[in-house]
Amino acid sequence: MKVKCDKEGIIKASEIIKNGGVVVFPTDTAYGIGCDPYNKEAIQRIYKIKSRESSKQLPILAFSKKNVEKIVEFDRDSEKIAQKVWPGPLTLILKLTDEKIKSSLNMADKIAVRVPNHQCTLELLKKCELIIGTSANISGTGPFRNPKECYENLHGYDVFLDGG
Repeated sequence: MKVKCDKEGIIKASEIIKNGGVVVFPTDTAYGIGCDPYNKEAIQRIYKIKSRESSKQLPILAFSKKNVEKIVEFDRDSEKIAQKVWPGPLTLILKLTDEKIKSSLNMADKIAVRVPNHQCTLELLKKCELIIGTSANISGTGPFRNPKECYENLHGYDVFLDGG
């Protein structure tokens, strides 16, 4: 299913994520694919869709630094960097403190996190707070930046949030 990056489309995409689905969405760098970071089955679907080894970790996108603080521990330097750069295309590797995410992602102590600078994605994150957010591509190939190419070449997700 394809929906527009408008209020109705964002509501639909957020409902799908909250119900265990997988969504493709635009970001400030490329198209991403994501799901609820607490849902093991949805996470496994992303690995399958991307043909990605499950030993490779998946990053998390958040609506705000405040949301990120709920799952990680910032040191002084990363705190300053996040305040200066987020929202933006910078991903930080931080100490993961959320035990449920550690379990759902089979992770040890660190996770990649980012607050993207894309209005559609931020509206989606406002409704979901946190989502898995990795590039929407087959592992080993380049990410999709063009919505038509992404929609036509990536399969197995529940909804495509078209950023135009």
